[in-house]
Amino acid sequence: MVGARNVPILATSFETVVKKSLSDVRFFFTVALLVNTSVTIAQSKPDAKMDWFANAKLGIFIHWGIYSVNGIDESWSFHNNYLPYANYMKQLDGFTADRYDPARWGELIKQSGARYAVLTTKHHDGVALWPTKLSTLNTVEKTPARRDLATPLVESLRKQNLKVGLYYSLLDWSDDRYDGFTKSEKRYDITKEPARWNRFVQFYQGQLRELTTAYRPDLWWFDGDWEHKAEEWKAAETRKLLLDSNPGVILNSRLMGHGDYSTPEQDLPLERPKDKYWELCMTMNESWGYQPSDKNYKTSSEVIQIFAECISKGGNMLLGIGPKADGTIPDEQTNVLKDLGRWTNKHSEAIYGTREGLPNGYFYGPSTLSTDSTIVYLFLPYKPSGSVMLKGVKNCINRVWVVGNGTKPAFHVRMRPYWSQNAGLLFIDVPAQALDEQMTVLAVLLDGKLKL
Repeated sequence: MVGARNVPILATSFETVVKKSLSDVRFFFTVALLVNTSVTIAQSKPDAKMDWFANAKLGIFIHWGIYSVNGIDESWSFHNNYLPYANYMKQLDGFTADRYDPARWGELIKQSGARYAVLTTKHHDGVALWPTKLSTLNTVEKTPARRDLATPLVESLRKQNLKVGLYYSLLDWSDDRYDGFTKSEKRYDITKEPARWNRFVQFYQGQLRELTTAYRPDLWWFDGDWEHKAEEWKAAETRKLLLDSNPGVILNSRLMGHGDYSTPEQDLPLERPKDKYWELCMTMNESWGYQPSDKNYKTSSEVIQIFAECISKGGNMLLGIGPKADGTIPDEQTNVLKDLGRWTNKHSEAIYGTREGLPNGYFYGPSTLSTDSTIVYLFLPYKPSGSVMLKGVKNCINRVWVVGNGTKPAFHVRMRPYWSQNAGLLFIDVPAQALDEQMTVLAVLLDGKLKL
């Protein structure tokens, strides 16, 4: 008998053997049941800390720094030896922020449909946008802006009920305590000067303490971890430091794996990433910061299609903007944010609070599901020349409507004879007048939880 212990029959009566064997079977069955139940409970237990992130869907990534003065690559310009470090740092003198309107930024981000924003408090060049007491390289002391640029934006975002994310570069190519400088020049070997390296670690952790004390962010967006191992960064210690002061904060994965979600960059995944939580970060054109020569902007429709693909695969999109040195946001970027806001506002029921959609092959386009799995939302990144087809859904269809429009298009179920268990094919006829100018969304109400 499977799972029963070996019993010496000669030393025990047949009845005892049977009772013992049945007892053992019940024991192993009970253990298996408990194990399976505990696994189910563990898998279904919601991660409350990540709820807001999973439901937010859209964030805005703000790259603002001295690199916007000349409109060149942020930090990488000098690191890759495109220009001397001294010439790069001369941009400090032109960073005025004299037209900076953080209230307007907050309103525009809210209008886009974003639920959070991430500000680059310090990029790899080491220039801080807040009045750090641990370095003079900040916008208050070293630029004509002469002001703290982080605090008013954080306040504006919170006024708009948006979550606050802070980008922070772990590496600092301007700090003498950091070992790296340019791709062809290194300051020192940390294995030979561990005390110097430890001073840098204390410095960056000190800046994080400043930021968490001043702003208590909802999210940390780390970058620049690739130059050192987790042990060298003291990543676990840093994570503990941040969580001890704010247990509800979440961290991205760029703390050498000591984060809560992954961040594919400029690369839309073809399949759903293995990570439970993930976020695509991407630029509007080809540049993170403001570069007037870069006119290769994605259209609003392209941005919306990419966004729909992200939420269809259970992820978020963090869309980049790059303000100018005077603090204004370029018209091209403003227009995309407004178009995105029109579309997200119209189709909010299919976006926020939903979960990943259908597997590949069931529908030709992105999709999402309502939280209770009774509504399938179908995103049409095309203007259909005929009926829209949905495959593999076994449920009966109660109703179909065009999201944000209210039109109830005609639909037909084919290839589902009364004697068959086939899922059949659902064909939906979408009236031309109900189509959205950028992407139409259909809602399909099922007779219960989705069955495929």
